[in-house]
Amino acid sequence: MRATVCTESKLTVTDLPTPTPGPGQLLINVSRCGICGSDLHARAHADEMADLAVATGYDHFMRAAQGVVLGHEFSGEIVDYGPGCRKRWPTGTRVVALPIVRHDKQPHLVGLSTAAPGGYAEQVVVQESMTLPVPNGLSAEHAALTEPMAVAWHAVRKGRVDKNQNAFVIGCGPIGLAVISMLEAAGVRTVIASDFSPRRRELATVCGADVVVDPASESPWSAAPRKGRINGVTDILSLGFDTMEKLRRIPNMPWWYVFRLAHTMNAGPSGPVIFECVGVPGIIDQILTAAPPLSRVVVVGVCMETDRFQPAMAINKEIELRFALGYDPGEFRDTLHMLADGKVDPAPLITGTVGLDGIDNAFTALGNPEQHAKILIDPTSTAITP
Repeated sequence: MRATVCTESKLTVTDLPTPTPGPGQLLINVSRCGICGSDLHARAHADEMADLAVATGYDHFMRAAQGVVLGHEFSGEIVDYGPGCRKRWPTGTRVVALPIVRHDKQPHLVGLSTAAPGGYAEQVVVQESMTLPVPNGLSAEHAALTEPMAVAWHAVRKGRVDKNQNAFVIGCGPIGLAVISMLEAAGVRTVIASDFSPRRRELATVCGADVVVDPASESPWSAAPRKGRINGVTDILSLGFDTMEKLRRIPNMPWWYVFRLAHTMNAGPSGPVIFECVGVPGIIDQILTAAPPLSRVVVVGVCMETDRFQPAMAINKEIELRFALGYDPGEFRDTLHMLADGKVDPAPLITGTVGLDGIDNAFTALGNPEQHAKILIDPTSTAITP
């Protein structure tokens, strides 16, 4: 089969042996594969990412000197099964799969490990237990976006956004746009998006952002159409006084039970939910400094450098700081069906398609935020420019 191999940051199209599915695995023809920001990072910083993976307990991440077929956002058609499979679907069935396989009980990330070549190829091996048929005639292009949209859905779920809360999305690259789309699908009524790029702000609007801000000229925090009652620490203290004065007016009222009930119901005052989707040093500190008290910050952007922020700032505001990565199989399945049922439209994210020979050009094009968001690979295409 033809495949694009990454070695020492170079992308080379070559012929590789047809993959053989192992026990519990199946082989699929790749219909489409998305280029992910993680692929861009892996090409340029494989060794740093591998060191980080080892420190977190995963020993099989690719190294720069190794030849690896990237690509973990793919859709395709079943070609063959390995031994021990239940053969749930006939050959030719259109499927997507979580990009993870197991060899000798060891997990390997598809497209980010030498033991699990990815979707920048005509064929890829996936785990049968992690494979899902594509429902409702969903197109190959949109099905391939199940993986990145599942990342966004996991982040939105981790944010626990109430429909009446303001949601801020800082950074409108592919993952920020996906988060906006998922917030829209979740019924969040007010989404404020911020990005320096005019093109990305335009896409943010198409994806469902209610307010779009150029941070060079306007603060996203002052752009919310419905400001919360809590805009500063003084507001929290005043709320405490106001609440106690009202409760104390009720004779023989065990006011502390009201607080206990509020604690049980998680019904206390809260700020907005903020999704950091930039992933460069300094952004977390900027958010902690500018965000309202009682905010919840979900870090989705992957910063590969050491960063600094003031814990005392977050403590004084009681800001929650959460970090999101990946998704679970249930979120992946739910995302696929949200796409297939028309609850989420990923079309605005797709800005180009190339064949295997055009992947290097696509990587270069993705460096310009005014030009592209998500570029797909069609292994059968001869296109060399997106």
